[in-house]
Amino acid sequence: MANDPLVKLSKRLSKILRHEPGDIPIDRQGWVAVKDILGRFKIDRMLLDRIVAENNKKRFEYDEGGSKIRARQGHSIDIEHGYEPAVPPNHLYHGTAQHLLGVLYKEGLKRMRRHHVHLSEDLETAVKVGQRHGKPVVITIAAKAMYDDGIKFYHTDNNVWLVDYVPPDRFIGSN
Repeated sequence: MANDPLVKLSKRLSKILRHEPGDIPIDRQGWVAVKDILGRFKIDRMLLDRIVAENNKKRFEYDEGGSKIRARQGHSIDIEHGYEPAVPPNHLYHGTAQHLLGVLYKEGLKRMRRHHVHLSEDLETAVKVGQRHGKPVVITIAAKAMYDDGIKFYHTDNNVWLVDYVPPDRFIGSN
């Protein structure tokens, strides 16, 4: 899968849209002109459409007119997502590596270089995320209780929940 040309292009696109646009103009909401991406990648629109449609995490989206593209979340560059606050379910999950549990139980989940902490509604997704960093472990979060305490959550169209910080006292447990 790592040698799949679509995966390689998807990773390059993610890097540009989320972290390093370079000389490609990007607006405050993270939108980039499709023509600029096509020119940078030297690909046609059909291939870009496949990258967007076939990305397993649905990381990218087009604007309503189809002339702009952006990453849905995960930015380290300064953008304004424009997501509205949403009421989370009772529990959400965060996948991480087992070797990080000690520090997370002391300091909580921080957004680090990104705009938000990413949480999921299902264990399977959280396990996949955790596998990227080592032996996976999933932390269960008391999301609705945090919301009831005034913490804002945001929900993206690709079913990722975003929050600024999760204190360790809101960890229900880990497997």
